[in-house]
Amino acid sequence: MKIALVTIFLLMLLTGINAGVQPQKNFDLQRFAGKWYRVGLAYDSPGFVPYRNRLTVSMGVVEPKENGDVNMTMWSLKSSGCQRKVYVYEKTSVPGVFNYYSTRHRRVKDVTVVETNYTEYALVLKHKKINKEFTQVSLYGRTKRLRADVLEKFRAYATARGFSKESILTPPAAGKTGKSLFTLSGHVSHA
Repeated sequence: MKIALVTIFLLMLLTGINAGVQPQKNFDLQRFAGKWYRVGLAYDSPGFVPYRNRLTVSMGVVEPKENGDVNMTMWSLKSSGCQRKVYVYEKTSVPGVFNYYSTRHRRVKDVTVVETNYTEYALVLKHKKINKEFTQVSLYGRTKRLRADVLEKFRAYATARGFSKESILTPPAAGKTGKSLFTLSGHVSHA
């Protein structure tokens, strides 16, 4: 029995499955579809540190495809203007869990909708393995501003996943800083 458990654990590590992360119970992709604003981000990648102070609320649209995959369209502001990127999230056998291929990192990443009430907020976890494990937790809202208790739920979840307070960001909404609604760094929307 011990050998079987050790084997299962090793297989999970080798295949990159982010053990312990459960998707939203009874996840409903049709209810999840539509416009979302990323209003919170927990990310500890050293490559992200120079961009932390430039992060603003960004916007994306989730569009289900007939086969169960998802088109995720994100917008970011570049020096040349607004840039649109479409990511194809491939469905897995588990509702609320998707995979996508990052052309920037040349790796498959896991995306899990951890919690959502569909009408107000969603906690989404992204996971990748590049020389070490990298995880990102995003808080999405149907509006640019969320209630304080939802923001606290996001911070508590990110802290429980091992993020330091410095790695947990709730960027300003458009208008507070004079910046655009979209992210200023392509690193953020690809992460």
